[in-house]
Amino acid sequence: MDTALTRLLDRYTLRFPVREPDRMVIGYVGQDVPVELLTAAGALPVRLAGLPGTDVAVGERYLGRGVDKPARSVLTRLLAGEYGRLDRLLVSRDCEASLRLFYAVRELRRVEPGLGLPETYLFDLLHLPHWTTTRYDRVRVGELVTVLEKWTGARLTPDAVAEAITLHDEHRGLLRAVSASRRGDPPRLTGVQALAAFGATLPVAEHNRLLRELLASDLDVHSGQRVFLTGSSHDSPEVYRTLEAAGYVVVGEDHDWGDLLAARPVGEPTIAALVERYQYNGPTAARASIRDRAEHTARAAVDCRADVVVSYVRRGDDAPPWDFPAQASALRARGIPAVLVDRQEYGDIDLEAVVSGVR
Repeated sequence: MDTALTRLLDRYTLRFPVREPDRMVIGYVGQDVPVELLTAAGALPVRLAGLPGTDVAVGERYLGRGVDKPARSVLTRLLAGEYGRLDRLLVSRDCEASLRLFYAVRELRRVEPGLGLPETYLFDLLHLPHWTTTRYDRVRVGELVTVLEKWTGARLTPDAVAEAITLHDEHRGLLRAVSASRRGDPPRLTGVQALAAFGATLPVAEHNRLLRELLASDLDVHSGQRVFLTGSSHDSPEVYRTLEAAGYVVVGEDHDWGDLLAARPVGEPTIAALVERYQYNGPTAARASIRDRAEHTARAAVDCRADVVVSYVRRGDDAPPWDFPAQASALRARGIPAVLVDRQEYGDIDLEAVVSGVR
């Protein structure tokens, strides 16, 4: 049956764009890239994801083994042409792995042009809560506007930017409604299905249409122990799928491929408001204070009526374990147990560690 959910799952599984004539495809890495500007320029934004369980030796050759494995997987897939034809690539400086990926792609383009890697640009956004940070970020966004106009030949007029902001804010509102369906009692979506709704590779207007269809449809009821995920981000559904096959239901998360993606709207449809949306979006493990992360995780877990919080940490992702003691303390105060599952291989999770931690 060709439902909105099956189409979203299909576009999430494929993770590469269906090309449209005369429309530029711009791949991007990291949640700091203001996708509204790509839409305003007439381009299709495609967030690049890795692929667990595949050989990343090619990416390791240039990045080394110390870099978080999703970045090694993304570089491997770029070099293999697995994303289809990307016209350009934007990389945000949201973490060390993204920065290393940018430098690797830029240097490979210089020394091995025959590889066909896309022209790339580094977008540097800061997140401190200061007016000086806002001023810095406005300059960086202005530079990005100039780059996008050069790449696409379009003018990012105030009207074009306002229209794109309105469209993406609508998108975030629909995603929050999807999350509300997943948080219901009982849940009306699984964690895997919610990730697909968030991450399907589609033009935003078409994505919004499918999300509206999804929310209007007769969704199934799901049962199981309610899990909230924190720690490393998840650019693929493997960990969610493993947990849900074992009888859990992932009812929420605080990473930037899930609920954090939709948490903060822009509001006023202006570049100034757009800058502040991305400056203050979060909190993520790589950027926020331990106290902010703990309070955010605890509040979100309560909102999701979580039975347990699982802090899943990939090998090579060093930030999340620093958050866990404060998170566990804040959760205990609210009567919610927490378990740390550390040093996991990309896409895998030790279910026994989860079960033992919950007992």
